[in-house]
Amino acid sequence: MFKTRKEIVFVVLAGIFITNAVVAELIGGKLIQIGPFVMSIGILPWPIVFLTTDLINEYFGEKGVKKLSFITACLIAYAFLILFMAIVVPAAKGISPVNDEQFQAVFGQSMWIIVGSLIAFIISQLIDVWIFWFFKNRTGEGKIWLRTTGSTVISQLFDSFIVLGIAFWLPGKIDFDTFISSGLTGYIFKLSVAILLTPLIYLGHHLIKKYLEQDPTTEDKTKTTEKQ
Repeated sequence: MFKTRKEIVFVVLAGIFITNAVVAELIGGKLIQIGPFVMSIGILPWPIVFLTTDLINEYFGEKGVKKLSFITACLIAYAFLILFMAIVVPAAKGISPVNDEQFQAVFGQSMWIIVGSLIAFIISQLIDVWIFWFFKNRTGEGKIWLRTTGSTVISQLFDSFIVLGIAFWLPGKIDFDTFISSGLTGYIFKLSVAILLTPLIYLGHHLIKKYLEQDPTTEDKTKTTEKQ
């Protein structure tokens, strides 16, 4: 590892991707209200996940994103397992600044939320990858905006409603009207941010390409996108 610039780029992008995905799942149990609309605070890190997903797609191909997505899902499950163990172990009475009730209230997400988060994550990532390459195979290296925005439009529609449906609507925590309005609010927010991030996609694409071209061991490989 770290013998080529391409390996360094992958590790950096993978680290950003995994960190934001795990953080989004950990904070997803908190609902916020924007005007009359309700959505999960967990959507805040997702625009960064979109950005890194598209850049990994560009330079490491369909298999690269799929493998990283499954690894991330396992790490999310691992994080929830550690949190479960931390909840079970009692806090030191009169010593710990955070008692069991406070810790449980923040990190004690229900099994519905865990299952919903993982299912939504995997499904949305697989859809995102498929649509991304559907457009790229037809447009070539051009029209980056089409494949990045197009993949986000569809994948996040599924993600927004799957996680809310499994985590909040099915267990009866929210009614159907709130489920629909919250899903639409979260979807519109993520889609709007994804569109606003389009210039950053082009900037990231330019900087990574320029960085890789300076590496003699990968110069020839960066002339075309690697699809593993």
